[in-house]
Amino acid sequence: MKKIIALGIFASFVLFSNAEVVDKTPVEETTPATLPEKSPLSVKSLLEAAQPTAKFGGYIIGKYSITDRDGQASNGGFDLRLVRLYVDGNVFKDFYYKLQLQVNGAPGEDKGPRIVDAFVEWQKFKEFRVKLGQFKRSFGYENPMNPLDVGFGAYSQATTKLVGFSDRVGEHACNGRDLGLQIQGDFLPASDGHRWLHYQVGFFNGQGVNHSDKNNHKDLIGGLWVSPIKGMRIGGFGWNGKYVNEKYNGDANTLREVDRKRWAVSAEYVSDWMVRGEYIWSKGHKPSDAQSANYADGWYLQAGLPRYKNFQLMGRWDCYRDNKQWNSLKSVYEVTLSYYFSKNLFIQAEYDFTHDKTSVDRNYNTFGVQVYARF
Repeated sequence: MKKIIALGIFASFVLFSNAEVVDKTPVEETTPATLPEKSPLSVKSLLEAAQPTAKFGGYIIGKYSITDRDGQASNGGFDLRLVRLYVDGNVFKDFYYKLQLQVNGAPGEDKGPRIVDAFVEWQKFKEFRVKLGQFKRSFGYENPMNPLDVGFGAYSQATTKLVGFSDRVGEHACNGRDLGLQIQGDFLPASDGHRWLHYQVGFFNGQGVNHSDKNNHKDLIGGLWVSPIKGMRIGGFGWNGKYVNEKYNGDANTLREVDRKRWAVSAEYVSDWMVRGEYIWSKGHKPSDAQSANYADGWYLQAGLPRYKNFQLMGRWDCYRDNKQWNSLKSVYEVTLSYYFSKNLFIQAEYDFTHDKTSVDRNYNTFGVQVYARF
């Protein structure tokens, strides 16, 4: 009997001891193994988080023109108007980027191969987007448009002279672009998907593309428009800026710095039909001539018929006054007929009649053909 009791006590002791060991084992041995391991930062992990996308493309515009204008070295000829290549896409879903190069033209900083667009835009909210880099100035409806969508062989005189293509202040060719920061957004969504109110405001260097700032002033450019119905926009724009003459040499007939104070009113309706008009007013001398007119203005009105069997007919009345007086008026009456082989390939014939009060040959005609290809 004593032997049986002794064996029972010994067995209980063994079982109790094993129970303690089993209970401690998970705490001491398995808990550290359950902690997440810190993976080293790698290119692969960054790419997976960023989810970058990239789309490569470009377009070519070639043309032939002929004119009967007197006093020119040539009456026209063949020309490669634009060759551009771009890559764009998204990073971290909400960031859109674009890099665009213009690769045609004679070698040189302002005419040959060069960067046109280089920017990043945060697009998480439609009501508030932020863009930083080099891009189109937020002024006017026509300026932000792609050359393939303008409808004519060139932008209007108002856009060309007063938004920074061949600006009257003598700025190098900038295609309406500058370096800066812009915020923009759209509010009040309607039931058909369009938004009633759009705003945009930006701060820019004022010296155009690929040029650093030359003063302590930043150009303030902004716009606001309403869309009462889908396809219609009615708005206004303002520009308070200064341009520094980079060729200033101290000559009394030239100016080092000039104002660029401008405003514009714009209206557009696009459906099967299309109508757009803009008026731009400008205050500021030309740096190359201290005695130049302090005011200038320009306007245009264009309309397009609905496309019929791949054909589309458009017309434009385009005016510019370099001193805001009628004796400096240059009017161009334009008609284009385009044939679309596809949305990315079309040919366009254009006829222009020009009445220029500042020219010896006041009236002349121009005929041209352009081929547009996008890839």
